[in-house]
Amino acid sequence: MTLQAANRLTAAETQLIDAYTNQIGSLPGDGAVILKRDGLFDALKRQGLPTRRVETFHYTDLKALLRALPTEEPQAVAKAVNPLVSGATMLTVLQGVAQAPASLPEGLTVSLYRDALSNGDAAEGLTAFNADDTIGRLNGAFVRDGFALGVAEGAEIEAPIELQSVHAAGQLHLRFPASFGKGSKATVIERHIGQSGSAALASVVADLKLGEGAEITWVILQGEGDADTHLGQIRAELGTDAKFRLFIVNAGGKLVRQEVHVKTAGEGSDFMLRGVNLLGGDTHTDVTMTLGHDVPNTTSTEIIRNVVFDRARGVFQGMIRVAPDAQKTDARMACNTLLMSDDCEFSVKPELEIFADDVQCAHGATVADIVKSHLYYLMSRGIPEKKARALLINGFVAEIVEELENEPLVEALEEIITDWLEHHG
Repeated sequence: MTLQAANRLTAAETQLIDAYTNQIGSLPGDGAVILKRDGLFDALKRQGLPTRRVETFHYTDLKALLRALPTEEPQAVAKAVNPLVSGATMLTVLQGVAQAPASLPEGLTVSLYRDALSNGDAAEGLTAFNADDTIGRLNGAFVRDGFALGVAEGAEIEAPIELQSVHAAGQLHLRFPASFGKGSKATVIERHIGQSGSAALASVVADLKLGEGAEITWVILQGEGDADTHLGQIRAELGTDAKFRLFIVNAGGKLVRQEVHVKTAGEGSDFMLRGVNLLGGDTHTDVTMTLGHDVPNTTSTEIIRNVVFDRARGVFQGMIRVAPDAQKTDARMACNTLLMSDDCEFSVKPELEIFADDVQCAHGATVADIVKSHLYYLMSRGIPEKKARALLINGFVAEIVEELENEPLVEALEEIITDWLEHHG
């Protein structure tokens, strides 16, 4: 992963070096933050963008895929759109700048991340997840804004909280640290929207800590533009008896890498991941997960559904590690894919590392086309082929979305999926 010679630098790597040199004087942060930024960027510069030789990026050669960074300035002003669910608390980021919220429900506190950078409160959180954490280093070096969320102990936030990031073009780097107190309950929608045909690069890191008995649902809805690059990462640490449900819907972007890193740090904690990847055109989307079962009596389930059209390429990597002390772990992972053309592809790499002897763990993957008899059944009853295919694909992914158990949110996501299938199917 080390750059062998200066002349091997890609255009993107050269642009990153120049951008950091030009921006360091204007990036928000006190001395401690600047030191953290320098350390993260120095490591990024030494290693360069990862290639297939880096195991965690084997199927997403970022050095080859990200050849140059977008440099075009936005020609239009990014505008917020209606919340996904009526009545949601809106926290909006326009072209990388967080907007101060007008009002907040009881039990929720929100601050602008740029303030935490300026006063040094963010210094401790600017860290890389591991030795190959390109996204964490890139984001930590360049991050300018975002929101810091806090949900008080025992608070139950009924309406969803929508973190809406809208951009027109260019580059933006955001962070969303969030802490959830003991016994708290909340639903957060992290929504990314591209509003122009010009290329954009977005890096986003969400760092979550769930207290004892907290029950949190986090939805990542990625709807970037056709020319955009989205590099996302969510990190979560679960306390005793905490329940964390993560839903990921990828329905846009030219190049997407969404990382999920979860640690079950408290007994009785439960993690559920559900993902829907809708891939078309000449896009590349990668969802990579690491899950550490570190203590006894924890559970997890992960189900990923993928629909791939045209020349699109997709990746799911899932690593579950069960520590020696993590007896009574119950962990199950499945990835199911529909390939809708001869030119598309999807790579799956489920992994289990088990160092305990009293566990129940399983993983599996399937890749298939639509069952011809099912398609024939619908067409024989007067349904056009394209509509019949859309119905079958909808059924394939709908059961994942329905697990949200929030009817307005389920309906909104189903509408997005239906619209995408009508456009690409």
